[in-house]
Amino acid sequence: MPDGTNDPLIVAAMLRGSLFIDRYEPKFSGTRTGGYNQERAWPRTGAVTYYGQEIPSDVVPQPIINASYEAAFLELINPGSLSVVTGNSIVKKEKVGEVEVEYAVSSGTLSADVVAAATPVVTIFDGLLWQFFRQIVPWALVV
Repeated sequence: MPDGTNDPLIVAAMLRGSLFIDRYEPKFSGTRTGGYNQERAWPRTGAVTYYGQEIPSDVVPQPIINASYEAAFLELINPGSLSVVTGNSIVKKEKVGEVEVEYAVSSGTLSADVVAAATPVVTIFDGLLWQFFRQIVPWALVV
């Protein structure tokens, strides 16, 4: 851990790590067990793995917890690394230890484009979380 790390810094990093993982919520199957007032994205009702295995509605899967800890550690050793950046501070790619962060870059001027361009994409988290993403089922269009 970095020198000067104390409990308040760890708690703050854990919160930012959890918030970062919650950004994946639109990709997760199911809905928040506690409804819209539930603070975090997990636990979820009706959630299944990519392979169709049901996840109990009172369980936060271990890979979700592990991803949250990974994000918290990244934030602890490099504060703000998972935060949305704006303006000229956009970095295309940076690496901290074993974790590599790549930011989407857009030439658009719409606010959605700017937010998308400033949102970090950290491939380690996709690797930990993919099994909880909704399956995309292609539908045949009949004309």
